[in-house]
Amino acid sequence: MQIVILPSADAVAEYGANLFIRQLTDKPGSVLGLATGSTPLALYQLLVNACRQQQVSFARAKTFNLDEYLGLAGDHPQSYRYFMQQHLFNAIDILPENTAVPDGTATDPVAACQQYERQIADAGGIDLQLLGLGRNGHIGFNEPSSGLRSRTRIKTLTPATIADNARFFQPGEYQPHLSITMGIGTILDAGKVLLLATGTSKASAVKAMIEGPLTAACPASALQLHQQAVVVLDDAAAAELADIEFYRHIERENQALLKRLSGQ
Repeated sequence: MQIVILPSADAVAEYGANLFIRQLTDKPGSVLGLATGSTPLALYQLLVNACRQQQVSFARAKTFNLDEYLGLAGDHPQSYRYFMQQHLFNAIDILPENTAVPDGTATDPVAACQQYERQIADAGGIDLQLLGLGRNGHIGFNEPSSGLRSRTRIKTLTPATIADNARFFQPGEYQPHLSITMGIGTILDAGKVLLLATGTSKASAVKAMIEGPLTAACPASALQLHQQAVVVLDDAAAAELADIEFYRHIERENQALLKRLSGQ
């Protein structure tokens, strides 16, 4: 697990956007795993700007989103399909048919989960998977107690996650308590994983993910098993780490090595 600690949330977004741009530059037909929530918004805006300035193209890329509320249609303002259309897809040069989000209105959601796994496999697997981090350590909608080898499936949201997301729904508006989510095993199959976390509210989960045991109690701790996991934090999210100066030292050494290898 590569730990990158940066001074601000803006720096975290810039680091993540640059990683996506490098991925698409090296492999224009990349398969990208995407996430919703407040943390990726700044990253997506940077990607939109880069696409408009012709610094990057999504014309040959395919995307798969982590999750979707079960029971919400794609045109519902709180659905994750709607979120992605508004904040990324409508503003870049990606083909609509190359953007996949779990179907929240599937008549047979169990079959839809299995079909989503097949779609990912048929696309060649995910090259780069973007993740956020829940305050309880969830990734996607893989809540605590999720199986560490789980695949795309229906998940019940915890009361804490429901409460955290309630701010997006109007009083009295239907708020789903179920979701379709990629499993932890699905996420771990990605070639590279990029997790972004910012703010003091994520500090406890960050510590459990990085320095705690590998446990279903903190689903994000499964990233300890991934050979190409990059965790990018701002100072606030990293504040509870016991070995913070060691992580900074490692990253400085990593960057120095990359410069030597590139001949700079």
